[in-house]
Amino acid sequence: MRYAETGHSLEIDLSKGTVERVESDPELTELHLGGLGANAKILWDRVPPEVEPFSPDNLLIFNSGLLVATPALGANRTIISSISPQTLFMGFSMLGGFWAPELKYAGYDRVIIRGKSPTLVYLWINNDSVEVRDASHLKGKSTYETAELIRQELNEPKAQVLSIGLAGENRVYFASIEGDKSSASRLGMGAIMGDKGLKAIAVRGTKDISIAQPAEFIELCGEVRKSIQHRLSNPLPGVMPIHAWIGAPREMAVHDEQWHTTSFAWGNARYRRRDFWNKEIEKQWTETLENARRRLISCYNCPVKCSAIIELPGFPTYVMKCFSKLTYVFAARVDNLDFGLKIASHAQHYGVDGYTTPQVMAFALELYEAGILTDKDMEGMPSDIEGKFFWLLDRIVRREGIGDILANGVYWAARQIGKGAEAYDHNTIKKHEQIPIKLGKLNPIYYLMWSTGEKANITQIEGQIPQAPLPKEVREEFVKDWIQVPTGKEERFKQFILEWGDPGTSFPYYPSIDLICELVDWQEIMHCIDDSLGLCSGLSSFGYKPPYHIHNLPLFISYATGMGLDEERLWQIATRNRNLVRAVNIRRGLRRKDERPPEDHWKKRFPEYEAKLLDEYYKFKGWNSEGIPTKDTLHKLKLGYVYKDFMKRGILEEENKEKKQIK
Repeated sequence: MRYAETGHSLEIDLSKGTVERVESDPELTELHLGGLGANAKILWDRVPPEVEPFSPDNLLIFNSGLLVATPALGANRTIISSISPQTLFMGFSMLGGFWAPELKYAGYDRVIIRGKSPTLVYLWINNDSVEVRDASHLKGKSTYETAELIRQELNEPKAQVLSIGLAGENRVYFASIEGDKSSASRLGMGAIMGDKGLKAIAVRGTKDISIAQPAEFIELCGEVRKSIQHRLSNPLPGVMPIHAWIGAPREMAVHDEQWHTTSFAWGNARYRRRDFWNKEIEKQWTETLENARRRLISCYNCPVKCSAIIELPGFPTYVMKCFSKLTYVFAARVDNLDFGLKIASHAQHYGVDGYTTPQVMAFALELYEAGILTDKDMEGMPSDIEGKFFWLLDRIVRREGIGDILANGVYWAARQIGKGAEAYDHNTIKKHEQIPIKLGKLNPIYYLMWSTGEKANITQIEGQIPQAPLPKEVREEFVKDWIQVPTGKEERFKQFILEWGDPGTSFPYYPSIDLICELVDWQEIMHCIDDSLGLCSGLSSFGYKPPYHIHNLPLFISYATGMGLDEERLWQIATRNRNLVRAVNIRRGLRRKDERPPEDHWKKRFPEYEAKLLDEYYKFKGWNSEGIPTKDTLHKLKLGYVYKDFMKRGILEEENKEKKQIK
């Protein structure tokens, strides 16, 4: 009997219109847990590096995490993976909501899509009944409208639907996949879905999920609930508001945006407005958000309300979450939060990434101001800044005129346009737009996360430790009950927090590089665990002092599955998954030259120190000087098949030559 998982996958070939229910290998769970780890293994096995993103041979995988649909609070994530049209590497995007639990209740852990449909279709998964249905009547419909029309057509109001909008249909490189409560917006998974002719996947499930040791599991869930409720009533003192409570960044609940508005870049990652935030702006923005926000809402089986239903007169209702509340405001360099909420309404109905899209539009306007794009390119564009943004959004999602080029994202558009446009590519990492940030002196912890994180998205890499030094009294209070620190690292990590910010210990001279490596590794590995379990990172890897941590997660997995994990084995599984993701990308050409943050992320940089950071972190991870996992590392992680493939392709040939020369 399989516990915590169904043991079955759905294989859909859209070219042939076939559906197959396949029993999954238990070893896939033992070695990779589920979610991200399983996705990486499937892509490694079945998508060779020669396969292009828009090839019929590329896969699009919708995977639930191992703990999804169990009573574990916040275990509701869908992990979507494919080869990204933006980066050409493995793309993975997560969303919360209700879709993944519904899939497991229907009897499946994942859905694997291959091929391309000759006409627009949607999938209807209703327990054991799975259909590929015509979606021609849904062509051009918005993401939210599509979901509602499908429910009406099926006469199933409880069906959970993931869909794409016009952007996905037109293969906009940064198209999102939208659910009712959350978005999978990063790395262009919506473009892959549109390329395959798949408009939506609707799911309804009424089956059960079995737990190996239910009494012990429920007791652990009770402890997590108590921890969450305590934090909701007792925010951490001295840290930024979105981290003071618990859950995903609580942008829709908080009103104090001083840190974001004064630290992040305005325009296309160009300008920093240090003196922007004041009481008048705070009052205006508070009133705007309160008037637009109908109510705060939660994802499946979670007591934390991180998202909000937004209603604005004359604009479609939508659900907003996280930082996209501010991204359009920053990009347009306007003071009007109302504009940001309004354009986000159209953007989400079109189905585009709320981080990339505003930067692409700001990039276009920078090129126009510089004379690189001309009046002919921008014919018909309004004169006011807000009108310009709405105009550009419509053209991008329809791929009309200049929008056809901008729809490929800043990196690719800059190189298509030429004439010096590459110099305005301010904020991409691995060809993917990042949160636009402008800070002072280099932060080495963040330097490594930005450089080496293959999610190419800092909010899905960082966490666990404060982003900047805290006042001394806050630091002392912070470490008193910091139980989440990995075993054996308690004193070192606590000492780092206690001394961080004292005179004489400013970056880059403190902390030591080996400690920096340990801190970065901890943050990254915790995300790898969450993304394989389907846990919301706001309750684990992204949060400060979260209820889920390295000490209790092995128990959750053991009680749920009967696997009998301890901390060491869980860490090894997560490390295996991390290295397998990297292996997929190494095979697709990722090398050290790709691992660097934008030049102007920090005002003061230290090139020699940064090179040393990367050298030491590669060694710490068991990678060679190009960032490629070594033979020893791969064999220790039971990834010998990766080593054989690397040798066959000559990827590790240089390492072996170096060793022979030394001998």
